Amino acid sequence: MIQSAMSLRVRLFLVILSPLLLVSVFLGVWRFEVAQTTSEELFDRSLLAAALAISRDVSISEGDALSPRTRTLISDAGGGEVFYHVTGPAGIYVTGYAYPPVSKSQQKSESPQYFISKYRDEDVRVLQMTEATTIGTLSGNTIVTVWQRVSERQEFAASLARRAAVLIAALMVTLALVVWFGVQLGLRPLRDLQNAIEIRSPDDLSRIRRPVPTEVSGIVATLNRLLGQVRQSIETHQVFISDAAHQLRNPAAAILSLAETLPEVTASGPRRSQEKELEKEAQRLARLTEQLLSLERLRYDSATNFNLIDLNEVAEQVCADVGSKALLKGLEFEFIPASKPLILKGDATLIGEAITNLIENAIQHGGENLTTLQVCLNTTRKHHKLMVQDDGIGIPDDQVDVAFRRFGQLGTSPGSGLGLTFVQEVMKRHQGTVSVSSQQKGTKIDLEFPIQD
Repeated sequence: MIQSAMSLRVRLFLVILSPLLLVSVFLGVWRFEVAQTTSEELFDRSLLAAALAISRDVSISEGDALSPRTRTLISDAGGGEVFYHVTGPAGIYVTGYAYPPVSKSQQKSESPQYFISKYRDEDVRVLQMTEATTIGTLSGNTIVTVWQRVSERQEFAASLARRAAVLIAALMVTLALVVWFGVQLGLRPLRDLQNAIEIRSPDDLSRIRRPVPTEVSGIVATLNRLLGQVRQSIETHQVFISDAAHQLRNPAAAILSLAETLPEVTASGPRRSQEKELEKEAQRLARLTEQLLSLERLRYDSATNFNLIDLNEVAEQVCADVGSKALLKGLEFEFIPASKPLILKGDATLIGEAITNLIENAIQHGGENLTTLQVCLNTTRKHHKLMVQDDGIGIPDDQVDVAFRRFGQLGTSPGSGLGLTFVQEVMKRHQGTVSVSSQQKGTKIDLEFPIQD
């Protein structure tokens, strides 16, 4: 039972969207990291701007108060609350919130320092800046410390990431819809082709001429080639049935005629003669039927039953079985085996029947002047060879094709015309060749079997 495969539409949908989905995940992770980095930079700049503004106001007002603009900047910086603390020369308190967060590192630097600390049990980002100033009569370093909650920064970064995620998700959904319906639109020619094939009658094996996309033109070409082969096979089969019916009609009619007239023959001599004729026609009919069945089974049965066999032994057995017919006709029959075993992969039954057909054809069609019949085997580097040679009337070169044709007969012959056809089919099954060469007297038929490693 053939299992139904995933539809081409779903397959293309998954193939296209899977890598895009993976890219979107990596893009989302990257965008989140960028959002965090952007948030850090923006908030750090806001802290620096607030610290500079506070330092300027402290210097101008000598620590009395911050300007309204600076207070507005501090309250709006980065979208979150900014805390500050200022100490003047000698560490005197100037302004701001009490108990500012301190750095774990005691290292002092004239450049602004950023660090993470704790303020009221919350993580804060701190900027500490040191500048030389004069407040009243005191001169020295003024330390400006500004800080902001880390949670507000993280919320801002998360907001940026959510916006990016929503945008990416919207793009992916839009792309998925486009791909889904786009694939359906792209596969429409295949559905049209399917509908065109479905409405065909079983007898219509003509070529498919509907225009199709380039990607499926190879499938259509293969299907057209298959339809042509099926049509040719059906035509060949029909011709074979017609020829077989014609060939079977003659012996069947002869048997019927002899059987109908046999009761009227009372004399022992003529009756015995007619019985022999009836038996001969029955044997002819049986042989013809057997050849027809063997040929069709060989042609349409793709199953092979190949084993390692010795061609010498197969040919020797056939010659032992069929050689008696040659001897009864007074022929000089000779079997010459090869000097060593001829091992090959094959079906001993089919090869034996092919050799039998060659020998019987030589006996039956060799003519009245046939005196010798020889079966010889040898081997080369690439092939095992079997030769059947006689000194009969032979097969003219221009009649070789006719001899190998189904029911092909040379002149008025009592045979069925299937012997050489069967031999040819057997050799095709074994990837071998059969060839006919005329001699000065008689015919030589060679069978060549490839030697397989």
